[in-house]
Amino acid sequence: MKIPGLRWWIAALLFFAAVLNYVDKNTLALLAPTIQKDLGLTDQHYANIQNAFQVAYTIALLASGAIVDKLGPRIALALFVGWWSVANVFTSLARSVMSLSIFRFLLGLGEAGNWTASPKTVSEWFPAKERGLAIGIYTAGTPIGMTLAPLFIIWLAGRFGWQSTFVVTGLMGLVWLVPWLFFYRQIKTHPMMTDSERQWIHQDTTTETGAVAEKGWGWLQSFGQPAVWCLLIGRMLSDPIWFFYQNWYPKYLVTGRGLTQAEVKITWVMFLAAGLGSLIGGAIAGAFIKRGRSPQRVRLWLMLVCALAMPLSPFVVWAPTTIWSLALASVIVFFHLAWLVNISALVVDVVPKPSLGTVFGIVAAGSSLGAIMMNDMVAKLLKDGDYAQWYVIASGLHLVAIAVLMAGLFRKKKA
Repeated sequence: MKIPGLRWWIAALLFFAAVLNYVDKNTLALLAPTIQKDLGLTDQHYANIQNAFQVAYTIALLASGAIVDKLGPRIALALFVGWWSVANVFTSLARSVMSLSIFRFLLGLGEAGNWTASPKTVSEWFPAKERGLAIGIYTAGTPIGMTLAPLFIIWLAGRFGWQSTFVVTGLMGLVWLVPWLFFYRQIKTHPMMTDSERQWIHQDTTTETGAVAEKGWGWLQSFGQPAVWCLLIGRMLSDPIWFFYQNWYPKYLVTGRGLTQAEVKITWVMFLAAGLGSLIGGAIAGAFIKRGRSPQRVRLWLMLVCALAMPLSPFVVWAPTTIWSLALASVIVFFHLAWLVNISALVVDVVPKPSLGTVFGIVAAGSSLGAIMMNDMVAKLLKDGDYAQWYVIASGLHLVAIAVLMAGLFRKKKA
């Protein structure tokens, strides 16, 4: 049986993998006040537990890309999803700082692979003009998962206890494996793909920039590429904003705004805005690229627009009411996700296809390092004051990042 538009089924499965990835990851953040009270954790303990995840995540990013390039996305992503789903189930057994840190470390080892396998999949299944939208679709799984998570997780924890949330969400990942292994096959011999779609996918084997060569970069060779360092630094500076809103903003609403654990589910509004940002950011870039514009230039100029919205950050904490704080936070994450879609697509634009998994891992490792530094910084700032100092710092990170990217990538293009 032939399935028209099979590539969009693959994109949908990547979307659901991202939903599960972020539901599993952010269950801890959503239930932090309850778990901290139950296990007797301080804010520093919480930061250390988050960093246990991030350390594993960073290590796994560096290794998982090479695994994806070696095994291919089908097998690699199945292994990653299976690993993190089992680790999430075991998190329900945590009874101390140490055991919770170990289970979160194991979760991080698996979850990182989602973000090296997904772009590699897009590079194989979509022509360049559709990659921005395809990346936007699976990236939207992040905020959509977090939109649903506050409603589902908090209800489940309130009804059956916080441990039950880790078991249920972990089992959902194991169910996802069935359609993934069924639908994902080699494109050239896929029995369910139409000939017209196969020709459409292979209409270009390089990006419009001409930057992609047939021969890939080795792991060490990738570190010698200026473009890789620009992208790594860009992610390291900008991604801590997104990690903050995932891991700390729900806590801020409880400690800084006086919300109860149940009322934190209002954050679904913010994550819905982030989902719209990822879809709209990818769609706008695709529309300009279809008109013949350079993919790299389109993405960088769109990212500049997104960076100009970030100085609104301090007003999230200065806002007179919780509603205004949430509204401003929603604006910030909307523009950040539009930024994230385009910086991810930039990697596909400038990196040889055989090396995409490896380079995505290296670049995303910069993101994880930024998150580790953010967690430590926020914990230390909270000892001496409140969240305001962090929001001021956050207001300029994207502007520095876009300056680095434009200086590096535009210079490379001119040369």
